[in-house]
Order: sequence, then structure tokens, then C-alpha cells
Amino acid sequence: MSETIAWDDFAKVELRVGTIVEVQPFPEARKPAYIVHVDFGPEFGVRKSSAQITDLYTPETLIGRQIVGVVNFPVKQIGPMRSEFLLTGFQREDGAVVITSPEQAVPNGAKLC
Repeated sequence: MSETIAWDDFAKVELRVGTIVEVQPFPEARKPAYIVHVDFGPEFGVRKSSAQITDLYTPETLIGRQIVGVVNFPVKQIGPMRSEFLLTGFQREDGAVVITSPEQAVPNGAKLC
């Protein structure tokens, strides 16, 4: 079991909803990945991240999809790109990642509560 955290610790994590607006191949990545551009609304704008989600998703199936991302991690250099958020998901037994997304549409930038 993981370490127990206080509510204040969880509240520090900015889990926000955004809509995928662009997906590019990322051939420089060590493992197969896309560069995903997500619109997190007026407060956060469009941000990009590297995402290892190629097993279950194509660029065409990702455009317009809402996802949940962590927007307050520091920028991370991943090869030639700077990742500006963390796209969240769950890993299956076969290693494929299933994207975390809201069940129904919500405004871009909405915070997980």
C-alpha cells in the first residue's frame, strides 16, 4: 500500500480536463510515443506532452478527445521536446495505457474535485 497523504497534499495536484487539438509522431522517443497538444482552457492554454499511448490510439482517434492531465508539474525535457503536462492513464497487464477521460463533456480547464 502507498503512503497515506493529507488532503492538502492531494489538493496541490492540478488535475485538469483538456481537449486534444493536435497529435504528432515522436520518432525520437525511446519508446513509441506521440506529441500531444491539449487545450486546457483560458487559464492554462494549449500545452504539449509526450505520451506513450500508441498501442491503443491513433492520432485520428485522439483529436477532439477530452483527457485528464496534471498541469502543475515542472516542465520536463524529453529528448528534443519540452513536456508541459502529464497525460494520465491506467496501464493494462499487457503494458498498453488507457487514457483517463471524463465520462461526459466538461469545460476545458475544469479541475478534478
